[in-house]
Amino acid sequence: MVAWNLLVLLAFVAAGALTYGWLRELGAPRGAALAGGVVFALAPYRVVQSAGHLLGLVAVLLPAALFAFERGRRGGLRWLAVSALFLSSIPLSGQLQLALGAIPLYLAYALARTRERRVLLAALGGALAATSAGLVVRFAAISGSIESEGRSLAEVDRYSAEWADLVTRHARHGLESFVFLGWATPLLALAGLAVLLQARRLGLAAVLGLGAAVPILLALGTNLALYEALYRAVPPFRYPRVPERLLPIACLALAALVAFAASRIRSRAVLAILVLLVFVDLRVDAFDAVAADRGNRAYAALRTAPPGRLLELPVFLPDRHYGSAYHYYAIQAPRERPGGYSTIAPRQADRLARRLRPLNCGSWTRERRRLVERLGVRYVAVHAGLYVGNLLVPRACLGPASEALERNGFERIAQDGEVALYARRATADQ
Repeated sequence: MVAWNLLVLLAFVAAGALTYGWLRELGAPRGAALAGGVVFALAPYRVVQSAGHLLGLVAVLLPAALFAFERGRRGGLRWLAVSALFLSSIPLSGQLQLALGAIPLYLAYALARTRERRVLLAALGGALAATSAGLVVRFAAISGSIESEGRSLAEVDRYSAEWADLVTRHARHGLESFVFLGWATPLLALAGLAVLLQARRLGLAAVLGLGAAVPILLALGTNLALYEALYRAVPPFRYPRVPERLLPIACLALAALVAFAASRIRSRAVLAILVLLVFVDLRVDAFDAVAADRGNRAYAALRTAPPGRLLELPVFLPDRHYGSAYHYYAIQAPRERPGGYSTIAPRQADRLARRLRPLNCGSWTRERRRLVERLGVRYVAVHAGLYVGNLLVPRACLGPASEALERNGFERIAQDGEVALYARRATADQ
């Protein structure tokens, strides 16, 4: 837990520092580059995704790749190789949707920054390497999984942001659709775009302008009239179910545009006020102290219990994030279990979860009882907390689920807080 918290905190430092270094390579003054670094480090979407998703941490690879490219553009071939490595690490980390935007951005950025053939070929090689890495992940991990045929438009609709989400400081309907951009920050970015256009840096203005606008529009998903046409016409759009996954690109583009706006400020005092304004403008309450359920006595009893598989109730389909709660307890008491959370779980796991879901409300048939026996399930952990405020599992199902366990040969052997552990009576008597 300490290591994870430290990693998240270091990601803030890395996000700001790498963006600062990249903007300095672009010629931004120190104060302006600092402002841009603060924007990306504190970008609300990146921050929220860092609280519960790897995307916020992986997004740090975007400025890293561009910073290394700028160093390589000045004659360091090794830096170009490092840049390609950073870019390839995005799909290798599992963030394929971010890679779908990062690779075209990288190529467009290279074309905007240089016409030197050697550098452009190196950039193309980096893009091809990243694409190959994505294909490896695609065929090695996604083929044959529940995601292999893509997502339905209804799933995309469930996670699509609305226009109001762009200017709302709190999550209106889930963290995935939280796409707050700040109030002052977008205005500063528009000013920065005007600065680039005035300076005749048209290529960079186009890349940063489109890099900000396109992911923001796509984050609206089905609330954007064009999205359904893209979904049906462009195959890659059929796979992501969360259209906001490209938003880190917009966060970085906005950070750069803010830096160019700040580059026109000569007064250190005014620049300091601007940095403070950005800090306040982008503040969101994404982190809070949460006590982990360490040493849960129900799972502690499972550690010393005889062999047997564990079923955790309620059962969720593999791509439902609620099942991730069970992963933490798996650390405390490693056991084979038929459920869990993975968006690329095998189809067989999805079919099995659908057959077991009726147990959530205590619906045991002879077929389901035999299925549980064939799976070798000798223990069942009931998580009462997941029955509360959960649209997928009514709270009224908790009582029937517990009672049905006792009617079907299980008895409670341990409980701690919201977790109760049941064992088959034959096992409990051993």
